[in-house]
Amino acid sequence: MAMKQIWWFTTLIFLLVISTPVFGQQDSLPTSNEFKGVVSGVVDFFYGYDFNQPEGKTRLPFLCNHNRHNQVALNLGLIKIAMTKGQFRGNVALHAGAYSVDNYADEPGILKHVFEANAGVLLSKKGNVWLDAGVLPSHIGFESAISTDNLTLTRSILAENTPYFLTGGKVSFQPSEKWFFSGLVFNGWQRITNVEGSTKPSFGTQVSYRPKEGVFLNWSTFLGSDDPDATRRRRYFSNLYGQFQVNDALALTVGMDMGVQQQKRGSTAYDPWFSPIVIGQVKWNQRIKSAVRVEYYQDRTGIRVKNAHPNGFATTAVSVNVDYTLWKGLLWRVEASNYRSRDQVFLYPESPTATNFFLISSLAYRF
Repeated sequence: MAMKQIWWFTTLIFLLVISTPVFGQQDSLPTSNEFKGVVSGVVDFFYGYDFNQPEGKTRLPFLCNHNRHNQVALNLGLIKIAMTKGQFRGNVALHAGAYSVDNYADEPGILKHVFEANAGVLLSKKGNVWLDAGVLPSHIGFESAISTDNLTLTRSILAENTPYFLTGGKVSFQPSEKWFFSGLVFNGWQRITNVEGSTKPSFGTQVSYRPKEGVFLNWSTFLGSDDPDATRRRRYFSNLYGQFQVNDALALTVGMDMGVQQQKRGSTAYDPWFSPIVIGQVKWNQRIKSAVRVEYYQDRTGIRVKNAHPNGFATTAVSVNVDYTLWKGLLWRVEASNYRSRDQVFLYPESPTATNFFLISSLAYRF
């Protein structure tokens, strides 16, 4: 048996073993076999203008959403079906657009269009214990690839450089409305097909807590690598955030990402990166909302944000957006963003620059 098969076989046995005590409680499983399917989707078109006027149509390679310059483009076109039958559930979602082109660049052929494809079984109704496997939404972060889910139009640098999806297995446990726990085993950092030459899985955890209405706290981790076995560098990553509905009009999100990665295989030296973020949104009335985002992203050695400057990437970003709901499901958004770095890290045709200002407008329909 190949080494990769051994790892995944061992992982499956591990998941089944930790699930065995609850799997035997057959009387806790639902008995209804009625099939239910829900179809949903989103279409998100945008126009963006980068005042640094990049060469070509793509700007800022560390972004994978709303990153086209001076053209109308489809960021995300998505169709999804969510299915349930008895103790089973499944999700299949296909997508196209600039997001799929950029964020799935390493995936072959048709896999570039797989947004989600997973199946799950309820192991115990008591505690709401599920085992899910396939291409899953990432347990890391508070921003979705679906722009209408987020307080801001564009994604933060933090979100753009953490996984939007993972491929593997997950056991989740929700003992009460306040607490949620999960453990995951998956391919590397945002992969459907693993890195060539990699045979070992990565691991993750998630703990969520709702102490009261309007307060949500989350801590997610990644432990593993995104390298082939021959050069495998360990990566440890932590994502911590809180979401607070202060009142009917004001929502606040505060978060921090921190990660370290070995400088080389077997080394005791690690390179860090981190990013704090604050987002505030005001709801002016039933149709109009606006938000302000302030973040800082520091990656001195180019673990996540590659650039040619010897000091790496250390950038403060500020954005302001206004949202207007034209009618149910149809959202028009406008956002202004400015990036400022200590160094000239933004590469453009004439010369590098330390600032980057751009405007984005989006029209998204969700059904």
